[in-house]
Amino acid sequence: MTDEIPRAIGDSGRDLAAVVAGGTIDVPDFPKPGIVFKDLMPLFADGRAFREVVDGIVAHYGPDSFDVVAGVEARGFVVAAAIAYAAGVGVVPVRKAGKLPRQALSASYELEYGEATLEVHEDAFIAGQRVLVVDDVLATGGTAGAALELVERGGGAVVGFTVLMELAFLKGRERLHPRTVHALLTV
Repeated sequence: MTDEIPRAIGDSGRDLAAVVAGGTIDVPDFPKPGIVFKDLMPLFADGRAFREVVDGIVAHYGPDSFDVVAGVEARGFVVAAAIAYAAGVGVVPVRKAGKLPRQALSASYELEYGEATLEVHEDAFIAGQRVLVVDDVLATGGTAGAALELVERGGGAVVGFTVLMELAFLKGRERLHPRTVHALLTV
């Protein structure tokens, strides 16, 4: 454990924040110089820690508060599938442009290091379906905002937005206001 872990903070308490912090490796200059990539793969590879994180998210919302989980490409898929399984609901992928085989809705946005587009199948959600949107990291809020917009344009009702880690200095939570963000770890 590093000195940072005991001081870890997050919306579900210090224990879950410490689990996420303990399963994260900083990778400098990836994907571009000056960016510090937060590698969550060690967290995903640790069965006990991953289960704790997934169970913590399901407990935060309650297993009957959402009908489907929408996961944002790519690491959001891992978390969304596990949450959906634990809650006994379905999972919908929110993909990068050009990856879906049928008619899709799209939303473009800016990243902290470029631009991108997300898509979801036009029929991915039933009108009024309660959707929990999940991603791995909240940075500037561009990806999150596009994903939330797609869910709503597709007829879903967003009941929550959860990330494993929030990079608070990039002010993504502010950009998403008045939506509520649930971050297990805030750095």
